Amino acid sequence: MSEEQLSKAPEDRAGEALADAAGPDDRAPVDLQAATAPGPRGFAPPADPSLDVGVIGNCAYSALIDARGRAVWCCLPRFDGDPVFNALLHPGEGAGAWSIDIEDFAEAKQWYEPNTAVLRTQLFDSAGQGIEITDFAPRFYSRSRYFRPLMMVRRVRPIAGAPRIRVSLDPRFQWGASEPIEVTRGSNHIRYVGPDVTLRLNTDASISHILARQPFVISREYNFMFGVDETLLDGIADTARKFEQETIAYWRTWSKRLAIPFEYQDAVIRAAITLKLSLYEDTGAIVAAMTTSIPEAPGSQRNWDYRYCWLRDAFFVVRALNSLSEVGTMEDYLRWLGNVVIGSHGEHIQPLYGIGLERELPESFVEGLPGYRGMGPVRVGNQAQEHFQHDVYGNIVLGAAQAFHDHRLLARAGVAEFPHLEAVGERAVSVYGTPDAGMWELRTRARVHTSSALMSWAACDRLAKIARTLELPDRATYWHGHAARMKEEILAKSWCEERQAFAESFGGHELDASILLMVEVGLIDARDPRFISTVDAMEKSLCDGPYMRRYEAADDFGKPETAFNICTFWRIDALAKIGRKAEARQIFETMLAARNPLGLLSEDTHPVTGEMWGNFPQTYSMVGIINAAVRLSAPWDSCI
Repeated sequence: MSEEQLSKAPEDRAGEALADAAGPDDRAPVDLQAATAPGPRGFAPPADPSLDVGVIGNCAYSALIDARGRAVWCCLPRFDGDPVFNALLHPGEGAGAWSIDIEDFAEAKQWYEPNTAVLRTQLFDSAGQGIEITDFAPRFYSRSRYFRPLMMVRRVRPIAGAPRIRVSLDPRFQWGASEPIEVTRGSNHIRYVGPDVTLRLNTDASISHILARQPFVISREYNFMFGVDETLLDGIADTARKFEQETIAYWRTWSKRLAIPFEYQDAVIRAAITLKLSLYEDTGAIVAAMTTSIPEAPGSQRNWDYRYCWLRDAFFVVRALNSLSEVGTMEDYLRWLGNVVIGSHGEHIQPLYGIGLERELPESFVEGLPGYRGMGPVRVGNQAQEHFQHDVYGNIVLGAAQAFHDHRLLARAGVAEFPHLEAVGERAVSVYGTPDAGMWELRTRARVHTSSALMSWAACDRLAKIARTLELPDRATYWHGHAARMKEEILAKSWCEERQAFAESFGGHELDASILLMVEVGLIDARDPRFISTVDAMEKSLCDGPYMRRYEAADDFGKPETAFNICTFWRIDALAKIGRKAEARQIFETMLAARNPLGLLSEDTHPVTGEMWGNFPQTYSMVGIINAAVRLSAPWDSCI
């Protein structure tokens, strides 16, 4: 082995060891036609696309695994990259996916190893024979840093009888437009050569069986390690076993440190892990979701790409994890946010950026992918990066505020950082009361949105509090003055006397669930009669039973059909604060039941069918689970 290989850091060589003893024939091209020949009868076709999927990841990339252990979505080399597995958006033949099927399939079971991101799937045939698949992305602390290789590990073992399995690994490139240009084999690996990247499978299973999709009896454990084209320096089985042990230990230690509520503990832990998996640790960005183009409602054309960092969504993620005393994500995010703020030079800040701080995210269509259940279009990029959404400045200040007050942080923000945040506040002042696209990113209508004005107030209010902490009385007075002026105007101009409610815009008449954030950020007391009557009005116009839509007016695509989950959670919080806690609990139980079998939520819920729609897993929705549980749980000292 070369000195260069030996000197590679864990991330660079994916923790790999034991170079395959490759002779001249080991890298010979494989007959693609033979490799893709259909298998014998007795193997069920793939399950239809659904959001009954689990997520694995390691804060570098993620993958979605369906209920029968098929990898149906995975973007590389990062969340917003090319989907190597695209079956979630490509039903039928020609999809990129990785399945490990059992012959004569009869039943499946799936769960997470408790308090971890390690997923287990059991498949049984009609005779009761079964296998267990363990899926995870390695993540643990090594060499003074977090080891998070671009590697998906799958471990398969028999648990009953001697069933036959078939392994079908079909990576795709360039958004499904390209199959591997070449497939080569070694003694214990297969290389899939794409136009821009080469991927490698290291395995102790038969290379011939995998390439030919040949069913074989599974009589012992087999290991599969798929990722970048790098050789292993240790044995495949030993490496996979060690990575699993270390990854389980990492997540259990991480979960153990959470300050969780007494009730709803499992739901909160799963939500917290999912939010952590949405962090792109390399830069500190937090993606809104891991998918693109899952429609908000059937056939609605409301298909968006959420694999980027919205400053609004990231603030809510940070706030939810902070409430569980998990501040590491905030520290990572503030690295990314600081670059956004300083890079703006006090000028306009976009509502979202790429996870590598990319400003340009042009929206385009992928013609070759049919879309989720055939419901296109499939979008890449997001036009919202062009929008003016004035609530962004408040979300920046709210997201950074704790860093000035929290004594646990090793690098607390202070007087040196405050001027940068004040520059954001000055932008909040300058755009206050001017029309924008609003937090729901309306593409053809601009108004003075109450939610945007509210966040300008929040920016000034928090800056005043930070100034007091930093003992800067003149600056505290300055910011308090702006906040007081805005508060008075917001409460006056957004009030609609006819509807006895705060409206979605100054002088407006229509209702919008974002108004519930008035209490969330502290503009008004929850017991204020005006807020109570606003909640009452919203329940009549925006709610379908326990579920809540974003707004009542038609938008660019007509009237919304599905409920937006975070709005339902805002309603839960509002009801609890105004004293209707029993009702809040009932709605929360409904939302917990709306999760998929693994405890995950997408963006939207259909109020009639209860089915999940929208991108997945949605950080907004997982935030709502944490916030509601913390708000509604009985205190620990009431039970112990």
